[in-house]
Amino acid sequence: MNRAMNAPKIEPNSRVTLHFSLALESGDLIDSNFADKPATFTLGDGNMLPGFEEVLLGCEAGSELTLSLQAEKAFGESNPRNVHRFSGRRFKDIFSDPAIVTEVGSIVSFKDPGGGELPGVVTKITESSVVVDFNHPLAGKVIIFSAKVLSVIPPNVNAIRVQG
Repeated sequence: MNRAMNAPKIEPNSRVTLHFSLALESGDLIDSNFADKPATFTLGDGNMLPGFEEVLLGCEAGSELTLSLQAEKAFGESNPRNVHRFSGRRFKDIFSDPAIVTEVGSIVSFKDPGGGELPGVVTKITESSVVVDFNHPLAGKVIIFSAKVLSVIPPNVNAIRVQG
């Protein structure tokens, strides 16, 4: 007996291959792999932001979507507590080095308590202080998310990829 199979839909732990793009409301493209190799990931593995994964739930191979994601579903709201004013004296060595251009928009990096790098964007420079914003650069922005789902492998299905 030959029964038609329903196409698998994206659910948690599905293995998904897709093309996607991220853009601002202005149309400025942030990222896209439509002209490159598609992305493959397991839904819920942390490779995609939860808000992007959420809108993919229920899609199947061949699905195409374009939608606006509010900041809280994309890169989060901008948090004013992540904007810090530092004494200009702390930047004395940087400002005195002509090889290091430091201006509004420059990215500066600090060591976090665990020894990792914590980048921030300089938003204001005065004679006595420097203001650095440690929010994600896309925080507070509406993101236009487009995707074309190429394949969906349901959870608990072992797939073997054969390269020719």
